[in-house]
Amino acid sequence: MIRLEGQPLVKMVDIEKKFRAVQALNKVNLEIQPAEILGLLGDNGAGKSTLIKILAGVFPPDGGEIFFEGKKVNFSSPQDARTLGIETVHQALSLVDIMSIARNFFLGREPTRKIGFIHLLDRKKMNEECKRAVTGLGVRVRSTDEFVSILSGGERQAISIGRAMYFKVKLLILDEPLNALSVRETREVLRQIQKVRESGVSVVFITHNVYHVYPIAERFVMLDKGIKLGEVRKKDASAEDIIEIIATGRMLNK
Repeated sequence: MIRLEGQPLVKMVDIEKKFRAVQALNKVNLEIQPAEILGLLGDNGAGKSTLIKILAGVFPPDGGEIFFEGKKVNFSSPQDARTLGIETVHQALSLVDIMSIARNFFLGREPTRKIGFIHLLDRKKMNEECKRAVTGLGVRVRSTDEFVSILSGGERQAISIGRAMYFKVKLLILDEPLNALSVRETREVLRQIQKVRESGVSVVFITHNVYHVYPIAERFVMLDKGIKLGEVRKKDASAEDIIEIIATGRMLNK
């Protein structure tokens, strides 16, 4: 696939956020390029989740600017970010165990059909579209009428990723997507993320575990206590180099 060059998809400039006495982010700059996988790294409390929640419209920044596709934006809610094509798959997946796979897939955006004056769920469309989207990521489900509770961790991730792709996401944010997954499930989810990028979507992969994201990311940004330590490209740094940067709190001199 041809990489788009030039203007970044997202540009965050001098982002600041404070929670009472805690400076969660201190003039952090971040760019996300079109159709790239970016690893956002740092230990717990580094500011990763806060930065991404600002980008996803959960928190307003206390200072700084955000540009999306070259235009300055101000998000007052997650819906504002979704409208532009920014979707987040949280560590605690927003799936309802006692609902079917198809209902979870369309949760809050269910298609309907009109019979007289009554609008009914279009279950046929939901099942067909859900199965097509999930199968496109290489996941086989016996029936989209089955409850989500029977799915494995990797299959749950596939449902969440497939849902984001179906609704024409431009930027997919994944918060610790490999936590508590088996080796086989981890490999499958990484393959799904690569398919997302190959379709032209940018991906931000948030994790404290470098080895989770290193195999598929092209670039890595490291945060520490609300400050951006720096960024490196895969061709210029090994996983061990990145771990050393995070552990010492400073960039390596090579």
